[in-house]
Amino acid sequence: MLRRALAVLLTCLILLPATAARAEDEAAPFDADLQRLAEILGALHYLRGICGTNEGQKWRTQMQALVEAETPSGDRRTRMIASFNRGYNGFQQTYRTCTPAANLVVRRYLVEGADISRNLTSRYAN
Repeated sequence: MLRRALAVLLTCLILLPATAARAEDEAAPFDADLQRLAEILGALHYLRGICGTNEGQKWRTQMQALVEAETPSGDRRTRMIASFNRGYNGFQQTYRTCTPAANLVVRRYLVEGADISRNLTSRYAN
């Protein structure tokens, strides 16, 4: 189940469409979902690291791919990056080692991230 959710999340991140460049830095209708997904990626980047999964920069790389696919500018970009950092820093302050609770968060975030990705692509993909 966990591997399937992870595979769906990664596949959906790659398939997220790039949106047209905006003349102004206006919010897209799916920005809240993108910010939540960025926060989840930040949390996974930290938690998977302390839980010994040996994934290295995998989640940071996924965030970078998301930013490159979306190509946000100005405030949108700043908000996405801040969300990633909030996810990372929030768990960094709470967990110093991997615990059963940290593993539970990882499992839940993998599922939630996959759901968000799937919903975004089904709703907004070209």
